[in-house]
Amino acid sequence: MRAQNRLAGADFLRAMACLLVLAHHLALRLDMRRIPDELAPTANVLRFGNFGVAIFFVLSGFLLARPFWHALDAGGAVPSLGHYAIRRLARIAPGFWFAASVSFVLSLTLLALPLTPELVVRYVSGLLFMSQWHWRTFFPVEADGPLWSIPFEVTSYVLLPVGFFLLFRLPLLRQRPFFARAAWLCFIAVVLLAHLTILRLFALDDIGRGWANGLQGGAKEWMPNYNPIGFFAVFALGALAAGIEVMLPARRSPWFDAAALLALAIAGYRLLISPGGSPEGYGWLDIPYGFPVFPLAVATALISLSHSQRLGRLLDNAPVRYVAKISFGIYIWQEIILTLIQRLAPGSFGASSENVVTGWLQSCTLTAALVLLVASLSYYLLERPVIDLGNRLTSRPRNRATPLEV
Repeated sequence: MRAQNRLAGADFLRAMACLLVLAHHLALRLDMRRIPDELAPTANVLRFGNFGVAIFFVLSGFLLARPFWHALDAGGAVPSLGHYAIRRLARIAPGFWFAASVSFVLSLTLLALPLTPELVVRYVSGLLFMSQWHWRTFFPVEADGPLWSIPFEVTSYVLLPVGFFLLFRLPLLRQRPFFARAAWLCFIAVVLLAHLTILRLFALDDIGRGWANGLQGGAKEWMPNYNPIGFFAVFALGALAAGIEVMLPARRSPWFDAAALLALAIAGYRLLISPGGSPEGYGWLDIPYGFPVFPLAVATALISLSHSQRLGRLLDNAPVRYVAKISFGIYIWQEIILTLIQRLAPGSFGASSENVVTGWLQSCTLTAALVLLVASLSYYLLERPVIDLGNRLTSRPRNRATPLEV
């Protein structure tokens, strides 16, 4: 993200999101039956690194909504939806399509799965960003489970301008910030009602349900609680936070440093108390990842860090900014690398070690190094050239929207 467009704290939260998800997938490789009792609480907390997915949704909603709020508050026109679509497609499609294709090939070769019509339908539905609507296609490919969330986020990309289009159609809301934010709250309420309707109407049977039945069984375990509308509610909270942030004075204050620390502490506490509950961290209305406490705490941290005097800049240090820059690659390639390591070295992650923790840590170190390397190559050789092309295609001298690296 260009320096002049960077919001303090955003890079820190993006980096934390991808590292939490990586920690989650590493923890899943740890044999909990063989670790010392004193390490079990830490290992259990690491398994809830899946909360990083909620951070991604809040952060995307926050950053992508800001141009819409600025235009609405100024009484202007809706930002170019064509430019918005090009930017979103350029940011996620190249990496997602390539990782999905590599995973599809690995599922046929390394995993030795038969080439069935269902496997092809899952892959194609993923490439079209339509896999999120049914449990059979929920996971587009076998060798890269985390890709499920990308089509979910694409749904949020579509629904965000839909919500703002409704706001722009109401003259009462133009140049009336408080009314506009209240209207967005009503929009979130409608989204939550739609989520509840999905839970009532699309409950699934127990045939083939559960992770013991593979990724599709896991998808049937997750759905309908995991549905694109419910996840848009998380995304929409980030958008609401953006609406609040743009209303605040530009000056920085130490009070925002304190507020950010408190918000981060609440988010951390919500994550820490998750062991003992469901692995998905279901919250209010059975929305995953501690809804609404955890996403609200992240949203509050985003608002506060962007206006903090020191904390935001302190957290956005050079290593953190670099991890944030390649975070998309870290997310989409980590499971492929983990699968390769486990298949090529069956004794990895402590499986054949007398000291399971030491063996697991050694494999984690190797995994982290490979993930950072592959994510860096993905960013500079694949993602960044397309990002730059999209920026050139959509550059305008005035009212420039959030850059592609959101």
